[in-house]
Amino acid sequence: MDEFSSENLQGLADKAIEMSMLYLPKLLLALLTLIIGFWVISKIVNGISKILSVRAVEETLQRFLANLTGVALKAMLIISVASMIGIETTSFIAVLGAAGLAIGLALQGSLSNFAGGVLILLFKPFKIGDVVDAQGYVGVIKEIQIFNTIITTLDNERVIIPNGILSNGPIKNLFAEPIRRVDMTFGISYDDDVIGAKEALREIVLADTRLLESDKGHEIYVSEHADSSVNLLVRVWCDSANFWPVYFGMHESVKLAFDAKGITIPYPQRDVHMK
Repeated sequence: MDEFSSENLQGLADKAIEMSMLYLPKLLLALLTLIIGFWVISKIVNGISKILSVRAVEETLQRFLANLTGVALKAMLIISVASMIGIETTSFIAVLGAAGLAIGLALQGSLSNFAGGVLILLFKPFKIGDVVDAQGYVGVIKEIQIFNTIITTLDNERVIIPNGILSNGPIKNLFAEPIRRVDMTFGISYDDDVIGAKEALREIVLADTRLLESDKGHEIYVSEHADSSVNLLVRVWCDSANFWPVYFGMHESVKLAFDAKGITIPYPQRDVHMK
């Protein structure tokens, strides 16, 4: 019995030595690969962060891309190390793929918003503080998140727009350019003097110091013979910051000038002849 036990113990010891000689180099190599791999990944992530910072990429997007790159590289490293020591990774990868597909199908809308947020932060069609017209809302960009963009409308309502539809729809950045053209239409009666009305408009335009002289200059035209009025189109240029003050101020100035010169701004009307 003792002899049998000693033979078993000797066999187990020999087997352990054999297994150690077989797997110990692989374990040491895998451990060394893991340590070096984590160090290299940290350098890659830091390098990506520096490149994105130099290119003035949004800080939120910088952190997200750096973290996403780090997680992806670490997952690939761990799978590679597992295969080095003889662990079968094919089924593991298949399970991860199936889980990823199921999660992707369940979160289609969220993934669309996420992709839209990445595109917005990367290509910057607008930035925080810009006034935009998007998805039927006009307001100031207050915050750009990965999944949503927050807008404060001109009447101080808070609107949260998913980035998926925001990135796939038209966006009008109202004051992205330093100067804007202000288009205004003023109607006068058919009985009024068109030349006199144009002169009155020209005097108002020349007197407004907020207006800029563009290459084309200021424009005043007869634009339409409407049902109840002759419409005069006025096109002037100003700094983007002065757009609304010029727009509203011109309407007030034109009303006062037309009243002073006896020029009529007609009500909508229709002549009916009865026989």
